[in-house]
Amino acid sequence: MVRAIYPGSFDPVTLGHLDIIRRAAKNCDELIIGVLNNKTKSPLFSVDERVELLQSVTEDIPNVQIRSFGGLLVDFAKEQNANIIIRGLRAITDFEYELQMAQTNRILSNGVDTMFLVASNEYSYLSSTMVKEIASFGGSIDKFAPKVVCDRMYEKYRSYMRS
Repeated sequence: MVRAIYPGSFDPVTLGHLDIIRRAAKNCDELIIGVLNNKTKSPLFSVDERVELLQSVTEDIPNVQIRSFGGLLVDFAKEQNANIIIRGLRAITDFEYELQMAQTNRILSNGVDTMFLVASNEYSYLSSTMVKEIASFGGSIDKFAPKVVCDRMYEKYRSYMRS
């Protein structure tokens, strides 16, 4: 059985993430989406909210599971009995960083390999940071994120404006 992990902060999950999830799910028996609880960042959505949103947008993909984690990715991979890490690449700058991470993870855990999926052309420019910035200024993000995510982001930013 091939069990893979696609890790990330997913703050928020974008159509680019969803594209990688759908493509990765076709190539493994089980795909675990690992939602990182990074205590050094201040995310827009809590870990629980990000897990909930991912569950909502992947409910039609039967071999996908959503789980949160903290700490080292290779430790999470071991806990989940996964031996493949899926990473998406948008540009050459992504590759440089991701290559370093893949090599480091390989040293930390010899049984875990990284597989790269190149972003589809229509999402090669897209980032969660960009989506948050557009939404924070009231811009339309419906071409960048699933509807449920857009609705929740608009709701969040409206509540921040009222505060």
